[in-house]
Amino acid sequence: MKQLLLGNEAVARGLWEAGCAFVSSYPGTPSTEITEAAAKYPEIYAEWAPNEKVAMEAAFGASLAGRRSFCGMKHVGLNVAADPLFTISYTGVNGGMIIGVADDAGMHSSQNEQDSRHYAKAAKLPMLEPSDSGEALEFTKLAYEMSEQFDTPVIMKMCTRISHSQSVVELGEREEAAQKPYKKDPAKYIMMPGNAKRRHPIVEERLAKIADWAEHASVNRIEAGRDYKLGIITSSTSYQYVKEACGDTYPVLKLGMVWPLPEKKILAFAKTVSLLVVVEELDGFIEDRCRDLGLAMAGKANFPLLDELSQNIIAEQLTHEKRSGIRLDENIPPRPPVMCAGCPHRGLFYTLKKNKLTVLGDIGCYTLGAVAPLGAMDTTICMGASISGLHGFNKANGGESEGRSVAVIGDSTFMHSGVTGLINTACNESNSTVIILDNSITGMTGHQQNPTTGFNLKGDPCTKIDLESLCRSIGINRVRVVDPYDLAACDQAVKEELAAQEPSVIISRRPCALLKYVKHPGPIASAPDKCVGCKSCMRIGCPAISIAGGKAVIDSTLCTGCGVCTQLCKFDALGGKKEA
Repeated sequence: MKQLLLGNEAVARGLWEAGCAFVSSYPGTPSTEITEAAAKYPEIYAEWAPNEKVAMEAAFGASLAGRRSFCGMKHVGLNVAADPLFTISYTGVNGGMIIGVADDAGMHSSQNEQDSRHYAKAAKLPMLEPSDSGEALEFTKLAYEMSEQFDTPVIMKMCTRISHSQSVVELGEREEAAQKPYKKDPAKYIMMPGNAKRRHPIVEERLAKIADWAEHASVNRIEAGRDYKLGIITSSTSYQYVKEACGDTYPVLKLGMVWPLPEKKILAFAKTVSLLVVVEELDGFIEDRCRDLGLAMAGKANFPLLDELSQNIIAEQLTHEKRSGIRLDENIPPRPPVMCAGCPHRGLFYTLKKNKLTVLGDIGCYTLGAVAPLGAMDTTICMGASISGLHGFNKANGGESEGRSVAVIGDSTFMHSGVTGLINTACNESNSTVIILDNSITGMTGHQQNPTTGFNLKGDPCTKIDLESLCRSIGINRVRVVDPYDLAACDQAVKEELAAQEPSVIISRRPCALLKYVKHPGPIASAPDKCVGCKSCMRIGCPAISIAGGKAVIDSTLCTGCGVCTQLCKFDALGGKKEA
């Protein structure tokens, strides 16, 4: 049976068909849907882990128990999981293990562009890279076969366009993978120096065997062309762009395994063409290896090192044609993202902006607190960096910045990697104020559960981590909860905790306005006759408020009735209940 699936859904289907029994991941766009789709199969145990490092270690544990396992993450999440990644390469596996990573060229939802192929090379692990949903399913099944054949984790590299694009998939049935017995083997699994030294040669031998396998693997294929003056080496979504721009004009070496590369096949292909061109997104990873083989070619001198490629870019470089497309002459005004109407973070950020504080931020939808008109954020680096950074900032300033700087971090991000920064703050006695924005969900990636929500991935009740108790248990004596819709309470809490001469935590708690169970009072009404046009209500950047004819206007289709704007209006022009 054939079905149209997203690339991420196809990976999940491949996990199911291959007999995967265990999935542990941390949500991160564009990888999230793999785990969400896998959780719908009753034969697969699936969970959200607190972070990617924990997810990879849990997946390794399941592999050690003899089950086929998977862990998924986005590219920056692989940085978090790098510690176990490099060591698991040495130990190898028992049951097959796949590490799913999704890169985000173009930074649609990320703080950087990162080419995860470098991790495969550095960790000496095989990496498969599908170019559509059909390959995503088939490569997933193949990855388990490779994992068990070569005793290695296998990295499956996705990207935004493959993860979130649909194509036709041929569905198969599930083939149960028998659980492999666990056998105690200290020399293989205990990576103390003496054992690790003996494992390293095994890793090098394994990589050489996989490289030989890659020469004949069907995932690396040559497609004939009509004009051999030029030959193209490509992979992933770049392959789709090449085929759309060039059709079958030029021969193509399409790589499904991007590490280790099939060097003999590459050399043989190069001999058949006059000019070799490598088309790949972000770094010249394949190109560099081809140059190491002594090949001359066109590559990153012609194609950008940043952002996504496109059919137009490739067509202009390879066919010297400008493809027709929609090109607008008008200057379209920018539409930067903003926090949703009724977002519980808005009132808190308004308070921070009003008090002219230095705000070290973190990763989440609250990062939008950096956007005008709030502009209430100074840094965003990585998950958990706000708390650690604030500690260093205050210590380096000799305490002078303690009363005018804070860290903000979401509840899920705090559990991911913020708690260790708070431990550092406590044990090194940093007089720092940390604000945990608790919206009762992992908001930015689409409302996934986290350890503070009390529900697991499947929506079943589970242990709920109490943030107040956790903060106190690690030595923070001053912990208070505030409603971010109450501007006066927010202002008082911030001022009092900044004045305190010890570390403190403010928990700004109100559920995300988009959660289905949240009941809103309904839109408020504006009174144009009372409005003087001072635009004080515009300072919070709520998309439900606009100015028309010099008067504040409320969009009733967006307004949730949170009431934050009414606290800013001195003329009672906002706040009445809108009539039905």
